[in-house]
Amino acid sequence: MRRTSFDTWPCSIARTADILGDAWTLLVLREVFYGESRFDGFIGSLGIARNTLTDRLRRLESEGLLRRRAYQTDPVRHEYLLTDKGRDFFGVLAALNAWGDRWLAGDEGAPVVLHHTSCDHDTEARVVCSSCGEPLRHQDLTARTGPGYPPRLLDDPAVQERFAPGRTLGDGRRV
Repeated sequence: MRRTSFDTWPCSIARTADILGDAWTLLVLREVFYGESRFDGFIGSLGIARNTLTDRLRRLESEGLLRRRAYQTDPVRHEYLLTDKGRDFFGVLAALNAWGDRWLAGDEGAPVVLHHTSCDHDTEARVVCSSCGEPLRHQDLTARTGPGYPPRLLDDPAVQERFAPGRTLGDGRRV
């Protein structure tokens, strides 16, 4: 079965999900951040099927998040290292981890704790405004089309409604 590609959608979330929206892909990246770089190591730590791992590593390499480097010549074996683009994804993984710790951890608590060595404190990711540093909450945000939004879609009434000036994200109700 062929999956729908979102790589041309006018949405950074859709484009990112097109590359990284698979659980195995996120877990492979997690393992790289934990220090794993070799194929057999990924197999051992994740229990992932070889063909699935091969597919995910190829995708991460072709998208520029990982680069492959030979560490052995006979037979040739490679390790997978983060690129700048791959390292920049850490904040997303940290945010997913923080959300999971808040909503999915049991009574025993978080399974993994991140420790910030610079200040010597345990920490969690927070998404904040890049201008004022306040936490970003959907009810305090509006969205508008940016320069990369396709001009041909701007006259669509649904697009105009979605990005109407002053319209906050979400419905603002508390559940």
